[in-house]
Amino acid sequence: MTGAATVEIWGTGTPRREFLHVDDLADALVFLMQRYSAEPHVNIGCGDDIAIADLARLVADVIGFRGTFTHALDKPDGTPRKLLDVGRMTALGWSAPTPLAEGVRRTYAWFLEHAAGAS
Repeated sequence: MTGAATVEIWGTGTPRREFLHVDDLADALVFLMQRYSAEPHVNIGCGDDIAIADLARLVADVIGFRGTFTHALDKPDGTPRKLLDVGRMTALGWSAPTPLAEGVRRTYAWFLEHAAGAS
């Protein structure tokens, strides 16, 4: 939106993170309310992760950013990997239906429709 030619990524971009679309979370919660009453906790996630640098490229592709990325190596990477064990959800028969790229596209479309002109 600013027309910047570069975007800074903190650290190396190698840490991996898991992302879940909010609609999938809502679906999972309804699923659990209808089918689960045991005591052990249940992790809700997609069971897949992506490197921060790859996520940046995915977002850039979706929004049409043609600039470059720089890495602020003086900034922390954080935890190398954050990925939930979604084995209980899978065993119950639920998995996140929205692929990450589709979730980013839908979120960006929502942003353009609702938030981009509000600033």
